[in-house]
Amino acid sequence: MMETLYLSTFVANNKSAKKRIQIAERNRLINKSYKSTVRTLTKKTLESCEKYKKNPNEDNKNLVKTSLNKAFSLIDKAVKKNVLHKNNGANKKSKINNFVKNYTY
Repeated sequence: MMETLYLSTFVANNKSAKKRIQIAERNRLINKSYKSTVRTLTKKTLESCEKYKKNPNEDNKNLVKTSLNKAFSLIDKAVKKNVLHKNNGANKKSKINNFVKNYTY
């Protein structure tokens, strides 16, 4: 419902303006997906750290490493595609890394 409202609020006067509206809407949805996935992977990493703290074994340590790698990889991709600013991406990675360091070592 929200997507249709977003498109209908603008009235384009020519073909190129209509196309720019469509492209902006497409990019907005892609960016929204990236940001949402970054938040999800961050939460999963933090949860796996909590799990490791409660039960420190090799399986949980591997779970922390893999979730950390996935989160970092997606943040780097989002920065590369200009979904996130490079400083914002670095701050997110630093926040996650500090949390992992405090919980796992």
